[in-house]
Amino acid sequence: MSFHRNADEKIKEAIAKGDFDNLPGKGEPLDLDAYFATPEDLRMGYSILKSADIIPEEMQLLKQVEGLKKSLDSCTSQIEKRSIQQQLSEKNHTVQYENRTIQEKTQLTRTLILFSLDRR
Repeated sequence: MSFHRNADEKIKEAIAKGDFDNLPGKGEPLDLDAYFATPEDLRMGYSILKSADIIPEEMQLLKQVEGLKKSLDSCTSQIEKRSIQQQLSEKNHTVQYENRTIQEKTQLTRTLILFSLDRR
């Protein structure tokens, strides 16, 4: 029996037993916005980290930026707005730096892989 056929049978058995009836979000559309907003070359790694409940530093920064933007929208005090704008600017600088670092590491990794393949 092939792996796929065995997996299909296990899924059908679980459905028949009702194992999937009480899953969170049942009947609701999947929200894949965050998945597709993630650069394609990072999606698999981020999916694995998410499954392990590990949030990469870049994602934490992006969540902080989003939180600051929401705070800025609801803020009424000019002093508080300036403070939030300063924090937002600093976080955006950090995000840009992290993005450049990731791109450099990705390029270095690709170069090393190609180099090792050429040596074979």
